[in-house]
Amino acid sequence: MLSRKPARPVEPPTLPQPRGPLSAAVLDALRRGPFVLSVPEDADPYGDDLQLALYCCYELHYRGFAGVHDEREWNPLLLTARAAMERLFLSALRGDVPGGSDDDDVDAELAILLVEPIDAHGVSHHLRRDGELWQLREYVALRSLYHLKEADPQAFVIARLEGPAKAAMVSIEHDEYGAGDPDRMHARLFADMMDALELSSAYGHYLDAAPAEALAEVNLMSMCGLHRGLRGALIGQFATVELTSSPGSDRLVKALHRLDAPAAAVEFYAEHIEADAVHEQVVRRGVIAPMLAAEPQLARDVVFGIRASGMLADRLSALLLHSWAQHRSALRRPLSDAPALVGTTP
Repeated sequence: MLSRKPARPVEPPTLPQPRGPLSAAVLDALRRGPFVLSVPEDADPYGDDLQLALYCCYELHYRGFAGVHDEREWNPLLLTARAAMERLFLSALRGDVPGGSDDDDVDAELAILLVEPIDAHGVSHHLRRDGELWQLREYVALRSLYHLKEADPQAFVIARLEGPAKAAMVSIEHDEYGAGDPDRMHARLFADMMDALELSSAYGHYLDAAPAEALAEVNLMSMCGLHRGLRGALIGQFATVELTSSPGSDRLVKALHRLDAPAAAVEFYAEHIEADAVHEQVVRRGVIAPMLAAEPQLARDVVFGIRASGMLADRLSALLLHSWAQHRSALRRPLSDAPALVGTTP
């Protein structure tokens, strides 16, 4: 099916500014050519420096960067450095994600996702009730790091599934990519929303503005998608998104209406109210159930993926809500309509 909308230019983003010695070394290697990179064992696994360096390494598997040769994607020196950063990140996640005797009880973990706490106070709740337009625009700018590549990290897992699980995963991804209609691709709908909210919809535009908490969420998806040994965790992350998206999307639609956002800004989240309600059933019964029937040892990884995804989402939510409660931007480079003379700087 041909697009009815003007084609968007396919341009790789520019390299971001470094946030410390590790990201500076990685960016230099991307520009000038790889060399042996040392990753300090005491690097903060959740910090800006490591998360940006890791994000840039992963981005080579997506759009790449302007001025960076495509051959860098599989350069052994960069891959060695990436592996060292992944070990620190994954080790921190495994140490910080809650564990217990139910670490392999996937059904119980999914049941938790399906019940929203009565006293829930996440970002979508705030934006629905009290959020200001500058806060909504800030949230959309941050989420663009994932949603402009929506479904791409999860697509890596397709080749690592078999039989009914593979078929069901493909059916979900088919919807994510617009069911054959390029104008209905979720990434395109998100770009249209950004345009309607007078944000830049250029891929990667807000990378320099995004704090480590936002990078970590996307890095988890990329890490799990790119490693066969983490396929169970990727499915857990994917399940978390699909099982919790509908009510959150409904709140964001109401927030957009309350703030008199243009109609074009509403379509992305309106699409997810219905689509993800359907996907929730497919991912549980069509993907997870047959996958675990064939590979029951992956249950522990699925639970880990759910919990890690939730923990990182909570960290970003806490940052946003804390910053907004103080009436200041959570971005490293605040948008033009954010409160004046405030914000987190690099």
